[in-house]
Amino acid sequence: MTATHDPQLLKGVLPLLLLHLLGEQESYGYEVVQRLQAAGLTDMLEGTVYPALARLEREGRVTARLVASSSGPARKYYRPTPAGYDALRTGTAGWFRHTDIVNAVLTRPLPAPPN
Repeated sequence: MTATHDPQLLKGVLPLLLLHLLGEQESYGYEVVQRLQAAGLTDMLEGTVYPALARLEREGRVTARLVASSSGPARKYYRPTPAGYDALRTGTAGWFRHTDIVNAVLTRPLPAPPN
């Protein structure tokens, strides 16, 4: 069974996920897609990840280097810059603040629905 995820929810958190994964291990784009899928985002595609990586690179939050591949064209490996680590720290703190609020509201009991 393929899990689907709300693209609007993912849009805001995808840069954090990418920065965190790249902080764990320098990776190329397709490898990042595979790691996201293995983490449970089974419907995550290259068409979502590659533009997000390019945006992070333009913003100076990741740096990239080309590495020759024996199985095809060179691969572009990404890793966070110091600005990327700062963005990850700030963004993660904000994410947890928001999820705490959302969890507090959504776990309140509801009255019985009207008949």
